[in-house]
Amino acid sequence: MADPATLGFDAGRLDRLSAFLQSSYVDTGKLPMTQLVVARDGQPVYYDRQGRMGEGREDLRDDAIFRIASMTKPLTSVAFMQLVEQCKIALEDPVTKVLPEFADLKIYAGGGGSVPFAPGQPAGPIRFVDLMTHMSGLTYGLQNRTNIDSIYREHNLDFARSRHDSDGFIKILADLPLEFAPGQGWNYSVATDVLGVCVERLSGLRLGEYFQQHIFGPLGITDTAFGIAEGQGDRLVDAYQYVPGKPPAKIDGGPDSKLTQDGRFDSGGGGLCGTITDYHRFTTMLLNGGELEGARILSPKTLRLMRTNHLPGGADLTEMSSSLFSESNNAGTGFGLGFAMVIDPAQTLMPSSVGEFYWGGAYSTAFFVDPVEAITMVFMTQVYPSSTYPIRRQIKTLIYSALTDSRA
Repeated sequence: MADPATLGFDAGRLDRLSAFLQSSYVDTGKLPMTQLVVARDGQPVYYDRQGRMGEGREDLRDDAIFRIASMTKPLTSVAFMQLVEQCKIALEDPVTKVLPEFADLKIYAGGGGSVPFAPGQPAGPIRFVDLMTHMSGLTYGLQNRTNIDSIYREHNLDFARSRHDSDGFIKILADLPLEFAPGQGWNYSVATDVLGVCVERLSGLRLGEYFQQHIFGPLGITDTAFGIAEGQGDRLVDAYQYVPGKPPAKIDGGPDSKLTQDGRFDSGGGGLCGTITDYHRFTTMLLNGGELEGARILSPKTLRLMRTNHLPGGADLTEMSSSLFSESNNAGTGFGLGFAMVIDPAQTLMPSSVGEFYWGGAYSTAFFVDPVEAITMVFMTQVYPSSTYPIRRQIKTLIYSALTDSRA
């Protein structure tokens, strides 16, 4: 741990984080455990862990493994951009270049539920950039708004680990209508899972193998994978779901989780499990412009393209989003190639920097990278859904309130 004062933080104010998490979340039973690391210039200035591994289990371990869910998406996006850098594919290419199954997609025109989908107009090509920006017309069953969402749930497309293999996943999607023409809206969706299948087909490797060879190995990430390795089940925390007016209910144990068994599908949109140390290394690479300790993962210009708002006309998500749920705020928030980013701090009503980028996971995990202040944060817990508490906003506010030397 670096001395906070030498890196522009007030140590006493940083200590508010621990007191707040304990009094507001852990002691009240709202969250079973919390783990947090804050760093500047890649050097940790604050670390805190509280709570237990789960019901009847020991205190939270430093090397605890968490289901990071949609915090998988930035890794999948980085993997795809590595292939773009090698000119194996281009962002403007149609996905049919890799997924010919998507050649005859249609736009939703009614039906579904108890009646067949009505014949729709041809959707036009989805481009890879549409997948990366969630502007493809795909959806998530958990959005729970439309008959398309319903059929996604029926096929278990949101949680495909044990139900489908990659080819079967794509085949089902190819037979379903899109919510809108590609490029014409923003909807949080399985698009990054589709992108992960593209990485597999382009590389000839299963997604987990690709990550290991091209991201995890070079970055020294040792405890992150799709599923839990043999002998690591005792390090996996229990997972919980919010229950109004009651303590969160356990929905998956650690040592007895099915994640200790091999899965059929590596979900590029939400399947990884990993440690806070591993994700801190990943965020430090992002802060460094694609490099960590001599390992170059992406070029700085590629990463800059990824963390630039790609919404049409510089719009924010209030103007583009049709989602009931995503891992981002809408006001003052743009979306790039795998990340949300702050484009107007005043609209977010939170302390932040223009160009700060971030994402989170369904079990309330979160990270952000602030290139202006050179700050990174990774937060781990395990309560679904992530919309339950305003904890991300609160942590961010406490971190910036402890900053004494702004570089803006």
